[in-house]
Amino acid sequence: MKTWLGIALGDVTGIGPEVALKALAAEAGRDEFKYLLLGDEKIIGRLNEKLNLNLPLKNLAGAPLRPDEPGKFFVTNPLEKNLTEPLRAGSAAAARAALAFLRDGAERCLRGELAGLVTAPLNKQALIRAGFKNFVGQTEFLSALAGTRRTAMMLLGQDDKKRWLRVALATIHISLKSVPGKLTREKIARAIELAAQACRDLQLPRAKIAVCGLNPHAGEGGEFGDEEIKIIAPTIRALRKKGLDITGPLSGDTVFYHALRGDFDAVVAMYHDQGLAPLKAVAFDTGVNWTLGLPFIRTSPDHGTAYDIAGKGIANPSSMIAALRLAKQLAGNRPAA
Repeated sequence: MKTWLGIALGDVTGIGPEVALKALAAEAGRDEFKYLLLGDEKIIGRLNEKLNLNLPLKNLAGAPLRPDEPGKFFVTNPLEKNLTEPLRAGSAAAARAALAFLRDGAERCLRGELAGLVTAPLNKQALIRAGFKNFVGQTEFLSALAGTRRTAMMLLGQDDKKRWLRVALATIHISLKSVPGKLTREKIARAIELAAQACRDLQLPRAKIAVCGLNPHAGEGGEFGDEEIKIIAPTIRALRKKGLDITGPLSGDTVFYHALRGDFDAVVAMYHDQGLAPLKAVAFDTGVNWTLGLPFIRTSPDHGTAYDIAGKGIANPSSMIAALRLAKQLAGNRPAA
């Protein structure tokens, strides 16, 4: 296999470049993939030396990707000029560069040059301050670039007993008070269907999906909240008629326990923290973000830029390693074009 995977280095004033290099060093002898780092080659080269990783990085400088290209680790910079250092944490220049790295990687995936894209973290506030006022998140940015709205965020990870938790979200980056008004049958159905497809993409023997209620105790039959009765339950019934194996709506305070012990293959949560809080409780260092529904593979570590420890050489690469491994697994599971 001579398949290319891309890694967008994110905000270079954060820990993204560090965890990317550490992850590549950890994975160097485990596969036949070729890796293309999308970022500033001077910054990544100096960091490679500083961390004493000594990865043999080769600068492609815009050259087309070839399966028979000698080497394994490559760097290309989509910017016309290298970033001017030193850069303060969250600088506008670093934020704009991070978005350029992300865009270039996604466009290469859409052109078929890369089998998948792993994205290092960027900072939303830094991007907004840099002038991207409408930026919401990488998931939304990539969905718009790919021309699709039928995407969902799935977070997955395993605990110290190797038990998996996989959580898809019906709504993501919105305020808690706006969730009831934004929650629709269409969004819930999309998350359920994509979660079921994710199980198939992972080649699991089944795709048994649990669906959370929105309210405590799934509303107690309408005693405090009727979203379960009016929106969630009808959506589940409709999808069951299509042959999907779905249980719910279930109370959010117990469903993750049952999922972790293997009763379900994935859980669909109604809002961001309902799903991410239990996921991070069991897989804080190794959780992975997987964007479902894109026409290409996209994974990312489940952490932010961590400006407070950037440049100190102490960032934990476990989540980035997990993101790389998931991208490789998915690429390997896909039939050859």
